[in-house]
Amino acid sequence: MAFDNIHLEKGMYRESGKSFTQVLEGLDPSEAYRGTALEGTDAFQRQLKRFDIHAKGAGSDSVEKFFRTYESAVLFPEFVARVVRQGMEENNILPSVVATVTNIDSMDYRSIHSVPSEKDKTLADVGEGAQIPTTTIKTDDKLVTLKKHGRMLVASYEALRFQKLDLFSVMLRQIGAYIQRKHLDDVVRLLNTSATTFVIGDDPISSAEGEIGYASLVDFWAQFYPYEMNTMLVSNSMMSKLLKLPEFQNPLTGLNFQGTGKLSTALGAQILRSDAIPANYIFALDRNYAVEMVQAGDVNVEYDKLIDRQLERAAITHICGFGMIMDDAAKILEI
Repeated sequence: MAFDNIHLEKGMYRESGKSFTQVLEGLDPSEAYRGTALEGTDAFQRQLKRFDIHAKGAGSDSVEKFFRTYESAVLFPEFVARVVRQGMEENNILPSVVATVTNIDSMDYRSIHSVPSEKDKTLADVGEGAQIPTTTIKTDDKLVTLKKHGRMLVASYEALRFQKLDLFSVMLRQIGAYIQRKHLDDVVRLLNTSATTFVIGDDPISSAEGEIGYASLVDFWAQFYPYEMNTMLVSNSMMSKLLKLPEFQNPLTGLNFQGTGKLSTALGAQILRSDAIPANYIFALDRNYAVEMVQAGDVNVEYDKLIDRQLERAAITHICGFGMIMDDAAKILEI
């Protein structure tokens, strides 16, 4: 098979604009395996098969299996990156928060921005010969701040060589989960500086100060028009308060929560819990219009160190930033 004849070397991680897997796919296209037993695998997975490396399950191999030959060792950084990426995707709530993801090849990025007036939010009839209403889109005056989040592997090869890959993957997924939580922290900081804050008890939000009720949530929901309040970010204590409201205790909501762990609310918004949210606040947004996620590359690992078995002080990082697309599509409620 073609994948048996590919020469693997460090330089495959350095090809500009391409990931390691994309380089492999160029040499060993997956389309060539349609109708065969290997259909559905990608080029990296076929390389694992080539070197008989079992990365998952109770019968997984030890870390040492990657280092039997130089070429199989070249696969190890990609394995680490994939498992970290898996950890980032597990319990990832960013898809319910960001409107779009932009990939760039630099550390500087200036997004576009729209701040429509109340008149701009409505469509007027255009008579014959009349001027068509305009929507102004400008380049943002501020650069999107990209931040590098990650962890350092601090373990010798001797300490890990006999560990099963399945167990090692648990540690790597934890690193991915940490990186993703830091990204969410960045989103919360962005919303905190860009979104309008409403206070319960102050017009137009009804209810006594310091209390959360269904009426105040409805008033808050009404401030989003013509956007839709479809995502709410709350702390653990605020989640408890919301679930205790009578309107959130109808049988269908309880059945859905008990059966799936997901909440359908009386307001139709998805409620997401995060320790990044202050206790007495609700961050709400229209996920279709509010936030842009900007990332410079994929998960990055120091492949030279990993290939050469220098696991000590090997960094695993991801560079990402967030910017507002439409400020009116996100709002904050202070209780």
